[in-house]
Amino acid sequence: MSSSPDALLRRRDEPLQASFLELFFDLAFVLALRQLSLVLLADVSVAGVARTALLLLPLWSVWVVTAWFTDWYDRANPRVQALLIGTTLGVLLMSVAIPEATGDRAGLFAGAYVALHLGRSIVTSVTLRGHALRRRTLRVLVWFGASGIFWLAGVVWPGVRLPAWTVAVALDYAAAPLGWPTPGLGRAQPGELRLRGRHLTERFQQIFIIALGELIITAGLAFSAAGLGVAHSVAFLLAFAIAALTGRLYVTPAGRYLGAAIDERDPTRFGVLAGNLHLVMIAGVVATSVAADLVIAHPTERAPGTAVAITVAGPALFLAGRVGLSAVIYRRVSRPRLLGLPALAVIALAGPAMPLLGVAAATVAVLITVGILDGRSKRWEAAPE
Repeated sequence: MSSSPDALLRRRDEPLQASFLELFFDLAFVLALRQLSLVLLADVSVAGVARTALLLLPLWSVWVVTAWFTDWYDRANPRVQALLIGTTLGVLLMSVAIPEATGDRAGLFAGAYVALHLGRSIVTSVTLRGHALRRRTLRVLVWFGASGIFWLAGVVWPGVRLPAWTVAVALDYAAAPLGWPTPGLGRAQPGELRLRGRHLTERFQQIFIIALGELIITAGLAFSAAGLGVAHSVAFLLAFAIAALTGRLYVTPAGRYLGAAIDERDPTRFGVLAGNLHLVMIAGVVATSVAADLVIAHPTERAPGTAVAITVAGPALFLAGRVGLSAVIYRRVSRPRLLGLPALAVIALAGPAMPLLGVAAATVAVLITVGILDGRSKRWEAAPE
């Protein structure tokens, strides 16, 4: 096994398709997203939403940083493969801790998160000794080391856990847009952060499919537990329709141009923005998963405002993220998707007067309408300017 710094970096002729270990890594997020949906289902309130968001953010940070890592480094290199396997284990440990991540399992959740980020950065910085790109890895190591102090402080002192972890998340998400500025090492330049658009686009699509898979699994489990009554069956079909419509609205037509936009623009800005917008969309799918469970279990009941809100919020978050993604790619707004947002807001206001099944049916009608109008207006979504 070659230990030269260049042996760690990606090769120009390396295939752009995701490797087996990247897909293996994605599988860990089936458990992670399922655990997050259960946490939110157990507490459908503002506090429950905030807690779920606080746990989703570091998990998404792991996924995005790993996607960039596999784009920068040679996936056939044994060290890279070992780090991918270790990161997969780290995500699984974080997932196991999620139900009590802000309580008794805080050490497992935060410890695994800090260990996988620091471990990866240490291994790559040691291997790249003497190479110009080592500065990039050292900057990342310093920033994750700084946020790690707050993650671990929250473990040691439960009284400051939530504010400390909030600061840690803020540091982790501010680092890349700022270029990881570090005393003595400067700020990362666009040339150091070059990404392959086709590879990153494929990775985004794969993790989004994983999220949709978790939604389908949740709907299937809820349907199995509720029985095969007419109302439960209709609710299950509506949940499946939302999953299918969400998938269709995601892949067409911007998927053809996202890769080109990443290749042509500053990855420090556009690559991070694309990742954050995918976070919004995946948060929407997690909320939709919770809503599917609620609607299938209680289809004919008039639910409280929080249940109605979560039922509408999932598709609304997805559409908001999808509108934003189209806007940054094409530098103009998808009007059909944008019009879906006020329509969903109307459903949220009228929802408490309807059974949950009616709220879900109205939401499906909005997504179908958006899909039809979007198909008719594809002409404006030509290649990026």
